[in-house]
Amino acid sequence: QVQLVESGGGSVQAGGSLRLSCAAFGYIASSYCMGWFRQAPGKEREAIAALYTGGRSGYYTDSVKGRFSISQDNAKNTLYLQMNSLKPEDTAMYYCAARPGDCNRHLVFWAGWYNHWGQGTQVTVSS
Repeated sequence: QVQLVESGGGSVQAGGSLRLSCAAFGYIASSYCMGWFRQAPGKEREAIAALYTGGRSGYYTDSVKGRFSISQDNAKNTLYLQMNSLKPEDTAMYYCAARPGDCNRHLVFWAGWYNHWGQGTQVTVSS
């Protein structure tokens, strides 16, 4: 089965930028619905963005729309999350997730929709 490995997290000041990567290894299906989630201490896991690897515009939650951008490089089996204008409230562990096949726009922001998860990468934004 596919394995997901996130990287690119770190510490940044408010207003700064980071780009997270999620590399897929192992058995890789022809297409996936891929999602980015985050979880801050004491809070529930929160959806951020999702994308169908078969080629379509990404989905974004209101909390990151206009600041974050999801993209992919199919040749590298890698998903990206470009994060700009970071705020202290963006501080969290960030996870990527995958489900074989197309996205369901009604379910892409539900963590239970996804079959595979990475181990996470920490993002800390200081004021």
